[in-house]
Amino acid sequence: MVRRWAFLLRPQWLALYVVVIAFAYLCFTVLAPWQLGKNTETTRENAQIARSLDADPVPVTSVLPDQASAAPDEQWQRVTATGRYLPDAQVLARLRLIDGDPAFEVLVPFAVDGGPTVLVDRGYVRPVVGSQVPPIDPPPAGTVTITARLRDPEAVARDRDPFEADGTQQVYSINTGQIATLTGVPLAGSYLQLVDDQPGGLGAIPLPHLDSGPFLSYGIQWIAFGILAPVGVGYFVFSELRVRRREKAVATAAATQAEAREAAGEEAAPLTAEEKLADRYGRRR
Repeated sequence: MVRRWAFLLRPQWLALYVVVIAFAYLCFTVLAPWQLGKNTETTRENAQIARSLDADPVPVTSVLPDQASAAPDEQWQRVTATGRYLPDAQVLARLRLIDGDPAFEVLVPFAVDGGPTVLVDRGYVRPVVGSQVPPIDPPPAGTVTITARLRDPEAVARDRDPFEADGTQQVYSINTGQIATLTGVPLAGSYLQLVDDQPGGLGAIPLPHLDSGPFLSYGIQWIAFGILAPVGVGYFVFSELRVRRREKAVATAAATQAEAREAAGEEAAPLTAEEKLADRYGRRR
């Protein structure tokens, strides 16, 4: 009985077990949670956008009362702010895609009257002559009132440091902490994205489509793969045992016939091609 299962401890089978276990582990601990997490994040963002479409704007100081505040639970909420732009600290976010075409997003600190200084995304401009910065109209001077949407800061782009080109500081991600360090202007944790027809506004950035995407189905697929991989190994083991059982039955029948012919004094039947190969190279073990 032990010998019957001994083939399962051969190196090729052991290597298969290691690969399948590692794959299943990654499916359940990395790949499926990654996709399901993206689905949760997208669903949450869609709900925030949908809620903001019907909600009236609120004063920005009600959600960002001080310089150290952020409002991740209020993303996409429309807010109003009265204050003044600080154009000397303007920064461009490069390598953006708006409606499928490359763009720069223009970022300027905005000092709120009686509140914090917040980063304002004025909108986008298109590059000229390849990737050069086009002329950008300055924001209005003096006190203005704007309406914008709250946005969470982006993660800092890895291995892509800010730099200066065409006389303007440029960054690869809209991260308030990084931009505050770069400009020397303290900024609140969340930033504002202007809606249409606002003082200082440029090309208005469209809202994302309310589409959950394929993340949920991808997550379920990775869970299914993690289950099917060990099941597949079980099927291979079963198939191997069935083949070995069949080969053993054939060999036993052949041996019985040979003994019967020998007992009857008959000459042994010539070996088949399969038997010759088995005698030369050995039978399955």
